[in-house]
Amino acid sequence: MTAPTTAPLTGLRVLDLATLFAGPMAATLLGDFGAEVVKIEHPSKPDPSRGHGPSKDGVGLWWKMLGRNKRTMTLDLSKPGGRATLLRLAATTDVIIENFRPGTLEKWDLGWPELSAVNPRLVLARVTGFGQFGPYAHRPGFGTLAEAMSGFAAITGEPDSPPTLPPFGLADSIAGLTTAYAVMTALAARERTGEGQVVDMALIEPILAALGPQPLWYDQLGHVQPRTGNRSPNNAPRGVYRTADGTWVAVSTSAQSVAERVMHLVGRPELIDEPWFASGADRARHADVLDEAVGGWIAARTRTDVVAAFEKAEAAVAPVQDVRDVMTDPQYQALGTITTVDDPELGPLRMQNVLFRLSATPGAIRWAGRPHGADTDEVLTELGLSPDDVTALRAEGAL
Repeated sequence: MTAPTTAPLTGLRVLDLATLFAGPMAATLLGDFGAEVVKIEHPSKPDPSRGHGPSKDGVGLWWKMLGRNKRTMTLDLSKPGGRATLLRLAATTDVIIENFRPGTLEKWDLGWPELSAVNPRLVLARVTGFGQFGPYAHRPGFGTLAEAMSGFAAITGEPDSPPTLPPFGLADSIAGLTTAYAVMTALAARERTGEGQVVDMALIEPILAALGPQPLWYDQLGHVQPRTGNRSPNNAPRGVYRTADGTWVAVSTSAQSVAERVMHLVGRPELIDEPWFASGADRARHADVLDEAVGGWIAARTRTDVVAAFEKAEAAVAPVQDVRDVMTDPQYQALGTITTVDDPELGPLRMQNVLFRLSATPGAIRWAGRPHGADTDEVLTELGLSPDDVTALRAEGAL
């Protein structure tokens, strides 16, 4: 179970102490490109992601993806033996990712002073809801709260409907991606300084960055973005439109040339000559007219015919797909976006492939998420512990 020697992060060692999604996702992304990741879970309280969502034969499927490319071991950090073992692991590790509430590691005498003392080159990524300091730092923090607090929910939904939360871990996913980037940035700095450092990642910040220039708009113009449903204040026509066969397509006209092509395609070229058609924001103010033109044309045709006509006209369209469509979509198939992983517990599993393609040093999924604690003895033996040491840790309840 070793990474291909061509993988770019081969030789990088990561301890994943985090639970649920953002921290573990960051570790998964590092493991996908060759890092040796060891997932450390409490002996009696596994990562809750093992029980999130549907399962098959009692095995959580979400974990199979989130735990891929990770060896798994158990360790109770609150026990003296658990603390001592983590320090031994930290001495030979490049990155630790954790998402305990601020002060928890310190309570166990495993804070930055203790960890950096055994390994000055260590990068400690701390992922929390609100960051390591400030008035909210010690509150329980989850992605849902970040989606609400950042302004995402306030701008999502129809104008006359309540704010809308995403039905998946959006804030956690954005924070997971950002944490992986932050870790690589800290490692790049280590190449120059020879020293590690702490990454302080708050779930409420990456999603705010993803929302774009809202603070700038408010600062300079007092502008507060309203809920507009599928419409955009910056261009039109834009949204989802129902086809004759009861499916949906999404249309975007972010570029002026594309907006003009769409009007020619739907048989309303005279609208291009309207003074308001010359800019996206002005078109958005006339979205009713444009939606009627585009929506009426699409409603008279099947999705297949609509997509083919838009493609021929070099206009931007995509079918609104659910996961069944994704699994058979020819573009995803060409990219290898969905790949098959052989799993000893469940057999062949199809899941998302590594996040991007590198031409010379590609990543790979070497195995899916493994059972709780499956590699405990192997990892500790590699660390230099004897069978008697392992037995003593088990007797203490540290494993």
